[in-house]
Amino acid sequence: MIELLGILLLVQGGGGLINRLLGSTNPSWFVQLHVLPSGMHVVASALMVAAGVGLLFAERSRKQRRRSE
Repeated sequence: MIELLGILLLVQGGGGLINRLLGSTNPSWFVQLHVLPSGMHVVASALMVAAGVGLLFAERSRKQRRRSE
């Protein structure tokens, strides 16, 4: 379940970041672009990417520790 959340954050954040960096004004299906004010879109998207990557690495590390025990 944690992996799913990490992937979801990574996809939403990465897609929203690309959407804004390419200059699109359409929020598409990216949640943060619908919910937050436009000045926060890039920052929120970058934080979502970082949180998603962090969750995925943490879960991978946790699984590797379980195997080695």
